[in-house]
Amino acid sequence: MNQSEKEWDRLLKIKTQGRDDSASDQYRYPYEPTPYCVLERFSNSGYIGKNNVLIDYGCGKGRVDFYLSYQTRCRSIGVEYDERIYERAAENQTSGVSAGLVSLEKADAVSFKVPAEADRFYFFNPFSVEILKKVLGRIRESYYEKQRELLLFFYYPQDEYISYLMTVEELMFLDEIDCIDLFPGENPRERIVVFELL
Repeated sequence: MNQSEKEWDRLLKIKTQGRDDSASDQYRYPYEPTPYCVLERFSNSGYIGKNNVLIDYGCGKGRVDFYLSYQTRCRSIGVEYDERIYERAAENQTSGVSAGLVSLEKADAVSFKVPAEADRFYFFNPFSVEILKKVLGRIRESYYEKQRELLLFFYYPQDEYISYLMTVEELMFLDEIDCIDLFPGENPRERIVVFELL
């Protein structure tokens, strides 16, 4: 882990580093935190601000939630199904500098009811396309109950995610936040793809 990763964790008074694949399987993927440099670019994109409520699916230890709430003053809801990792996020909630803007839900994303105020949704490949389809169904239900601008953000998206998302009639590709220059190797997956639910 590079120095800025440690510095951000220290500044935010949280512990989020390290990959964890102890509870992963073919449907639910390992916990790996989004790099802070990507979150910095995301927070500066103008897509999220103090009037937004973000849901972070597969929030892990809560890095996305604490960072974005700190930087943009948005409210954030982290959804995590793994008991052990959720407990690490809950520990961060006791010390995190933006903890007052963050709530955590120990829940399966498929059964989690999307609150009416949520309007931003973040995914870093937390689960399979099969689960993603069900989660999008939940997001659509919330939209039909209360219509509002809904933006979905997919960091480092898998090809199968993009292939599926491009077939969903209610989704419109809106933008791409390029992150290739942040890492060596010119990896085309280093981006955040933005969709709007219509």
